[in-house]
Amino acid sequence: MSKFFSNKYKNLTPYVPGEQPKEREYIKLNTNESPFPPSDSAIRIASECAKKLYLYPDPDVKELTELTAKTLGVKKENVIMTNGSDEALNFAFMAYCDKDTPAVFPDISYGFYKVFAEINSVPYVEIPLKDDFSIDVDDYIKENGTVFIANPNAPTGIYLSLCEIERLVSSNPNRIVVVDEAYIDFGGESAVKLVDKYDNLIVTQTFSKSRSMAGARLGFAVAKEQIINDLMGIKYSTNPYNVNSMTAGAGVGALKDKEYFEQNCKKIIQNREWTETELKKLGFSVVPSSTNFIFAKSPDIDGKTLYLKLKEKGILVRHFDKEKIKEYNRITVGSFEQMQTFIQTVKSILEEIK
Repeated sequence: MSKFFSNKYKNLTPYVPGEQPKEREYIKLNTNESPFPPSDSAIRIASECAKKLYLYPDPDVKELTELTAKTLGVKKENVIMTNGSDEALNFAFMAYCDKDTPAVFPDISYGFYKVFAEINSVPYVEIPLKDDFSIDVDDYIKENGTVFIANPNAPTGIYLSLCEIERLVSSNPNRIVVVDEAYIDFGGESAVKLVDKYDNLIVTQTFSKSRSMAGARLGFAVAKEQIINDLMGIKYSTNPYNVNSMTAGAGVGALKDKEYFEQNCKKIIQNREWTETELKKLGFSVVPSSTNFIFAKSPDIDGKTLYLKLKEKGILVRHFDKEKIKEYNRITVGSFEQMQTFIQTVKSILEEIK
C-alpha cells in the first residue's frame, strides 16, 4: 500500500473473488454462476436501454422496483434495488452497525461479511457453526448485535428453516436481522413472507444466480418501509444512480420471463441431485445442499490436491484454506454435460492416485 493510504484501513483484508483465469478455457464450477444465459427478454430489453446510455438511469429504478415487489407479493415501498445484493448488505452494515452495535455472523459463511465489518470500522462476532456445519439459532439469540445469516449458507449449502429464522427475528425486536438469500431459489422457503410481520427483518436477494445475471450486478433488499427509507438514505448519500439502465432493463426482462427462470432452477436442482449421487458413489461425503453448489470431500484425496488436479485438467472448483473446511471443495452446479465431465474427471483423478 502507498504511504498515503489511511491508517483506518491498515488491517483490512479484502474479499477474494473466485478465480477468473483467461489463459485457457475452463469448465467454471467455482463462482456459483448460472450455466445458462440470461433470458431472451432480458437481453432484448437491455439492448433497447443501451440506446439511451447518454442519459443517467432512473435513480428510483421505478419500473423494476414495482415489478420486483409484485413478483414477491409486497409493496413497492418495501423494496430497494441495489448494485448486486453485496451493496444491500453493505448498506445494512453502514446503517445498523457501529461501535456499540457489533455485526454478528457465522465463522464459516459468506466471506464479505467480515470485510464489510472491517471497512466500516465496526466490531464483529463470529459464531462457530456446529460440527455438522449447521447454524444453531440459540447462539444468535443471546447476542445483541445486528445479525447476518446467509440462508442457505455458503459455502456449506445448508438451509435454515423458516420457523428457525422467525424464532431468531422474534427473539429480540430491538435488533436487526439480515437474511441473505442469494441461493433461496434452489431450495427452501423465503423469509420475505415475514417482512410484513416484523419491523426488524431485512431480506436480501440477487439476480446473479437463478436469473443468470451475475455480470449485470443486480440485487435488492426487502423490509418494512421505515427500514427501506434508512437504506435509501445511505444510497442517496453514496451513489444515487447505483443501478445502470441496461441492468435495470435486463432485470425487468428476467422477471417477465418466469417460465425460463423456473425451468433453469429445476434443471440446476436436477443436476445437483445427480452430481451428489455420483459423488457419493465415489465415496465422497456430501453436505446436504439447497443451493446451486455442492460442498463435498473425499476420503481418498485432500481438498487442495483435488482442486489443483481438477484445475490442471481444465475444471475450476472453489477451495478454502480455513482449517475446518480445508478438506472440502465447493462445486458449482453447471449444465448436465459439465457435471458429467466433472464426475468423469474426478474418477480419473482417483484412479491416478491409487
